[in-house]
Amino acid sequence: MNEPPPIPAAHHGAAVALSGLRRSYGPVRAVDGVDLTIAPGEVVALLGPNGAGKSTTVDLLLGLSRPDAGEVRLFGRSPREAVQDGLVGAMLQAGGFPEEMTAGEAVRLVAALQRRALPPVEALRKAGVADIAGQRLGRMSGGQRQRVRFAAALVTDPDLLVLDEPTVAMDVRGRREFWAAMRDFARTGRTVLFATHYLAEAEEFADRVVLMRSGRVVADGSVAAVRSLAAGRVVALTLPGADPRALAALPGVADVRVDGERFRLTCTDSDAALRALLRDHPAAHDIEVAAHGLEDAFVALTTTKED
Repeated sequence: MNEPPPIPAAHHGAAVALSGLRRSYGPVRAVDGVDLTIAPGEVVALLGPNGAGKSTTVDLLLGLSRPDAGEVRLFGRSPREAVQDGLVGAMLQAGGFPEEMTAGEAVRLVAALQRRALPPVEALRKAGVADIAGQRLGRMSGGQRQRVRFAAALVTDPDLLVLDEPTVAMDVRGRREFWAAMRDFARTGRTVLFATHYLAEAEEFADRVVLMRSGRVVADGSVAAVRSLAAGRVVALTLPGADPRALAALPGVADVRVDGERFRLTCTDSDAALRALLRDHPAAHDIEVAAHGLEDAFVALTTTKED
């Protein structure tokens, strides 16, 4: 196997530096040449549809899987060295603790394995599960178990926190409380990388968005910068009884979505679409014109022509 390319000198001060990363499973190339640098203190959302390579990238970053090519450095160290030095905390979808353990026992176990650690009671409190520290994991809801995993990641007192779909199984209140705790963590200047399917979470919380498709990075920048990659604007309107096919036929309209009597027109030319709309459908009202959101960019950048 060829030697991996050298990491550029600027990457050695990075919290995360991925260079030429590749990983295949049989004929499937899950990660296909990913280059990514994350500075200390950044909060980065890793987005992409199922099969985009997000979880494989996280596994490679944490040293849970070895790349076929390329290199991973965390704070200038290998993943194994960074984890051993207590620099990295992780909250993953797979794995967990025995159901017979209590939340407190699980967090104390992780703390005992660290060179440095927060007091377990503090990690439990920050994760919002101090009140159920004596409860067995097998009797908890999925959302509560996620919060215990979060406490176990926090107890390592990491400089880099890696989260894979952290709010899966949490209800609305649980997600809100989780992200409040995450904001407190990020304010200390730590680095956060989280993979999520909840685009609203990325839009609200991340400093930066990295969008993957088919194992490659297809967009990387601030939320506003990634939103801008979806050309055109969105025209929303109310028009009872309208035929979506007639609206789709208007000049400058690329797509129509229907929600009851409310229509959402994705436009390549919103001016032409509005002129034709008001001419042909004078009953249209409550008209709003807005720039694309992150969801529009996500769909535009992760949908292939075959889709």
